[in-house]
Amino acid sequence: MAETGMNLSWTFIEECSVSNDITDLLVDGEEAIATYKTIRDQATFTNKRLIIRDAQGITGKKIEIYSLPYSSITMWSTENSGKLVDFNSEVELWTKAGHLKINLKKGIDIRKFDKLLAQAILV
Repeated sequence: MAETGMNLSWTFIEECSVSNDITDLLVDGEEAIATYKTIRDQATFTNKRLIIRDAQGITGKKIEIYSLPYSSITMWSTENSGKLVDFNSEVELWTKAGHLKINLKKGIDIRKFDKLLAQAILV
């Protein structure tokens, strides 16, 4: 379970479709905008929050859901990947609950991701 001040980290591999267990969590007027997958997890950006589905244990049947309202994000940064050695882009979110670091594998458009955050947080 996440505690206040905890540092969390994920690596997003590619954009994908939203899973049914996340769709079931959406409230009236909430829409999924983009979903990214890790090896076993998913992160869905909606028009209201970031929902991270964290599969746990050997079988992955135990699921922890993190729900981060955009209003709790106080600052973010994005860093595009380099050309030769650095293959991952990075996103960092500073929130009222702690710090999140997201690595984006090659092929995920960091500027699209940056715009997604700006649209959700600033509008």
